[in-house]
Amino acid sequence: MASSGSATADTIAAISTPPGRGGIGIVRLSGPLAASIAGQLVSLRGPLQHGRARLADVLDSDIDGTIGADGPGAARSQSNRIDEALVTLFAAPNSYTSEDLVEIAAHGSPVVLEFLLRRALELGARLAEPGEFTQRAFLSGRIDLTQAEGVRDLIEAQTLTQARQAASQMGGGLSRRVAPVKQSLVELIALLEAGIDFAEDDVDVAPQAEIARRIEELTPPLAALEASFSRGRIVHDGLSLAIVGRPNVGKSSLFNRLVERDRAIVTAAPGTTRDTVTERISLGGIPIELVDTAGLRELALDEAEQIGVRRSREALADAALVLVVLDATQPIGDDERELLAAVEGRPALAVLNKCDLLGSTRELLESGVPPTKMGPLVPATESLAPAAEVESIATPTEVAGIPALATSALTGQGVPALRERILSLATGGAAAEPGLLTNLRQHQAITISLAALADAAKANAGGIPHEMILLDLYRALWALDSLTGQTTPDDILNLIFSSFCIGK
Repeated sequence: MASSGSATADTIAAISTPPGRGGIGIVRLSGPLAASIAGQLVSLRGPLQHGRARLADVLDSDIDGTIGADGPGAARSQSNRIDEALVTLFAAPNSYTSEDLVEIAAHGSPVVLEFLLRRALELGARLAEPGEFTQRAFLSGRIDLTQAEGVRDLIEAQTLTQARQAASQMGGGLSRRVAPVKQSLVELIALLEAGIDFAEDDVDVAPQAEIARRIEELTPPLAALEASFSRGRIVHDGLSLAIVGRPNVGKSSLFNRLVERDRAIVTAAPGTTRDTVTERISLGGIPIELVDTAGLRELALDEAEQIGVRRSREALADAALVLVVLDATQPIGDDERELLAAVEGRPALAVLNKCDLLGSTRELLESGVPPTKMGPLVPATESLAPAAEVESIATPTEVAGIPALATSALTGQGVPALRERILSLATGGAAAEPGLLTNLRQHQAITISLAALADAAKANAGGIPHEMILLDLYRALWALDSLTGQTTPDDILNLIFSSFCIGK
């Protein structure tokens, strides 16, 4: 990665569109020679002007390396023109990188794009490293580090909610939440520094109560920001959801309903699913990886099922959310009680599937079958109720302390409500807000700042000299600075920008 000292000393070039064929492809150049090199790469039909697209011809090169028959700027020749292009100049400092930046948009032929890039390198540019265009924007002060991370997140977004969150961060949403706290912290530091430096000039020393009040005012907004990480991380990374239960309760059918296509094989025979099946969906913009598992039972029939059960238990242990699927028409067995106990205290839902069969359960009740044969979900005292009423009565809000919801994977009944409950579990019921913390680096900066403020408050309460309190306050400030990039070490910068794609 180029260092900050050499960021504007050379000109970089890269193909900025994804590899492969497409309707359009873009070669991007940035640096002091960008306009000059672009003028040699193509035959322009008009002079380059800031923010104006110019039509140009991409000409084949002769053996001696010149463009066209008579070199750069020569009259267009149909015999050696290989493509047409639009060339746009963004002149310094009014560009993404604050340097002269040129974009050459040609047809998306890999051959043409690679030809343009190769010629640019021959004419004095060098190949850009991953994220170097955005790094130059950061080093020039056009964006801060959280905005740079927003650029990367927008490129990698898989849902519209992720794109909105990334756009908010690109627009400075997180920086704006931090700025008032940082300003107040700087004012407090200045107050204490003035009291120390100018004590002999009758400058008032800040009283202990005033320092305590100011520190206390800094904490709530940072604590709220720290709490946003739970939702921001989920929006950014998504989470996994395991669908578990004993064989033949409808796990795979429910999985297919949530995926909205026949992804898992479904048959009437118990134990059809022998291995985990995964599929990624989006609920309310949250990426969720669904994991359909083999039926859990102690007495597996063969070795293949035993391996499937073992993998199901691994998926259960690894999942952030769990759906325990129960058959609403059957009693709860020992295996299911054990499973419900295993997810106690975790984000989980008990799904009472096959609720469309509760009408036939009512018929069994009317025929005199003892209710103990059918389990606790349908009370015998309701045996004369209509089928619809039996269904509502047979839907407890909890099973073994786990929130419960009735569904029918066959008819789709209850599935929309199930989606809503999954989304609520995923986000913890928190509403969307601008300026969320979305990665561990950001979260660590806020937690360090909060810890430093807590130490400063403790030191102030103990009557510690202001010089020592300032050490804690500066530690809090440096943590906030690292969030936006003012004091971030070069090795961290290089790690962040190396995760970008080439050409951005």
